[in-house]
Amino acid sequence: MTASLYHGYDYIIKLLSTPFSSIIEGFPKKVQSCNSFANVYYDILKIATLLCRFVVLNQKLSFRVVGGDLRKMEQIKRFFNDKNDVSKDADIDYSQAGDYLEAVKALARTTYQSLYVINYQTKSFEYVSENPLFLCGKTSEEVKELGYAFYFQNVKPEDVEMLVKINEAGFEFYDKIPIEDRKLYSISYDFYLINSKKNLVLVNHKLAPMFLTEEGQVWKALCAVSLSNNSSSGNVVLSKEGSDEIWRYDLIENKWEKSEKIKLTSREFEILSLYASGLTINEIAGKLFITADTVKFHRKKLFEKIGVNNIAEALSYAKTNKLL
Repeated sequence: MTASLYHGYDYIIKLLSTPFSSIIEGFPKKVQSCNSFANVYYDILKIATLLCRFVVLNQKLSFRVVGGDLRKMEQIKRFFNDKNDVSKDADIDYSQAGDYLEAVKALARTTYQSLYVINYQTKSFEYVSENPLFLCGKTSEEVKELGYAFYFQNVKPEDVEMLVKINEAGFEFYDKIPIEDRKLYSISYDFYLINSKKNLVLVNHKLAPMFLTEEGQVWKALCAVSLSNNSSSGNVVLSKEGSDEIWRYDLIENKWEKSEKIKLTSREFEILSLYASGLTINEIAGKLFITADTVKFHRKKLFEKIGVNNIAEALSYAKTNKLL
């Protein structure tokens, strides 16, 4: 279509540059001597030229938009893995979902965390809560409409690449898990959001499967976004409910490393819980009827055990690894 328009446009330009006497050689002499005929002829050609210019420009703009959409679709596809390909005709027990969104909405009303639901069949966000942390100045409906395109607008570019890698590694791990155990697993990691003021905010993202296809692919997953207490992105941890085993993903070596969940002593648990409640060292000492130096001693041992440098990192570790 566009090629034909370009040819037509070129043809009209050639006609405009051709002497009128050459064009009307075959016409009757009365027509050849009619000045009004020549004027009308040139007016028609000029109008045709303008129309061609308009249509060709419109086609160029359309191709640019379509090209941009195609590039965006290709980028979004990177977030979805062949091992979890949920096609339109996938074997799904739709009755399992029921009115699940009502429960998710109720949960969203009880927490500061941002919640959203991914539908892997439609490759979209099925629900986004109104909690502002994840929205980056947008409304929940706007984020829902954007779907995975939201990440390309509001996530640090280097972290987008990291998220693609985590998705791929996560689904490869998940593919090896027995189907009956797949709902028991969840994954946690940190990345930088770019908020409405163009500031970087480090958030923690947890994802857990909600519903599966009959073949075991994740149909829908619940995601929770909260502020991270870590100091950098990454920190990828995969855990199983009811198990002391955890898997950490090494983003440099590109491999999962299995380890045991660290167990706290009763005193460490008490001190960490009271820190989480916002108490100071002296207040914790008073609550537990011990000295402030004893609190510091147990805190130091706790830091060494879980490999952190301060209480903020300790609380983040405890939250990520479900120690509290």
